[in-house]
Amino acid sequence: MGEALRRPTSIDVSNPRLYQDDIWRPLFAQLRRDDPVHYCETSAYGPYWSVTRYDDIFAVELDHQNYSSASELGGIQIAEYPKGQERQSFIRIDPPGHTAQRRTVAPIVAPSNLANLEALIRQRTATVLDALPRNETFDWAERVSVDLTNMMLATLFDFPAEDRAKLTWWSDVAIANVESPDAVVHSEAERTTELVKMGEYFRKLWDARVDAPPTFDLISMLAHSEATRNLEPREFIGTIGLLIVGGNDTTRNSMSAGLMALCENPAQFELLRARRELIPNLVSETIRYHTPVLHMRRTARNDVELAGRQIRKGDKVVMWYISGNRDEDKIERADEFIIDRAKPRQHLAFGAGIHRCVGDRLAEQQLRILWEEVLARDLRFELMGPPQRLYSNFIRGIRSLPVRIVN
Repeated sequence: MGEALRRPTSIDVSNPRLYQDDIWRPLFAQLRRDDPVHYCETSAYGPYWSVTRYDDIFAVELDHQNYSSASELGGIQIAEYPKGQERQSFIRIDPPGHTAQRRTVAPIVAPSNLANLEALIRQRTATVLDALPRNETFDWAERVSVDLTNMMLATLFDFPAEDRAKLTWWSDVAIANVESPDAVVHSEAERTTELVKMGEYFRKLWDARVDAPPTFDLISMLAHSEATRNLEPREFIGTIGLLIVGGNDTTRNSMSAGLMALCENPAQFELLRARRELIPNLVSETIRYHTPVLHMRRTARNDVELAGRQIRKGDKVVMWYISGNRDEDKIERADEFIIDRAKPRQHLAFGAGIHRCVGDRLAEQQLRILWEEVLARDLRFELMGPPQRLYSNFIRGIRSLPVRIVN
């Protein structure tokens, strides 16, 4: 039975152009309907399984005995790093190593610290919004989404504020598809060079803090933890890169996607203005509807069956969050943007299980405060052109969003 079900097929959803051109929906609808755990024999990334339904993705997420995130088996992306250039970090480690390293950084996003950050996030958000031009076109992604997120990252790392644009640059370098003509780097060697520079910058901060009493920032936490104080150079770079990307991409792209969705669905924007208590729902619906992380990959540790398909040890298994979040069998009217859903937090955009996004509540907090401050000013927006989307099959990025404030 297994061989018959591993048949070659033309349905390959790994092409980054699908997401840059925003034409992915029909393919995933077909897969969910006809072949929800689907074997693609030939792609630019080799053969892989696509897991496209909500419940099947959830099952893979929770089963780390059979489905591994380990970098030595391939890591978390459909695209693999060249041998010897893998960037190991705790998202690319299975338990028990994963557990200890994740626990090191978790206090920075604990509820008590989020409460401490509330006033600072609100003050910064207010400052950014008040500085926006009126009645002229500007780039929301640059002026709002990027600015707010790299300020937050600088705070979490206790990073020099004057250099915080470097954090956005390194995030862009880390996630870049080097095949894209407009990528910030154009080869793995160039990416490595830039990330080594990142490591050198952070190593200076690290060395200063390892010799000082512990403080409540990510670098000090890592430097003083038994689980992370002796990271190898590549793991050091991988861990810093993970924290930068994790603290940046979901939030900044959801800030842009939220405004775009509200402008494209004006009735929902009016509902939000009439019922501000729906702001937390809006945040969750934005994250589901946009799905900033398109996929996560696992590698089968054993021969295993999933939804009637026989997956072999060593197979690449790709969980398409973008598809699971549009699963009509799980989420009613899943292709629609609806801010008053009964279960707005029912989505896969943060993952699930042991690898669920550690900073999910901080991301939600930043988005909530942004929309509270937008509504407090009764800002009204007009989209002035299409977004410029990232060429990627991993991050659903919005590089530019031209808008105008019309009041």
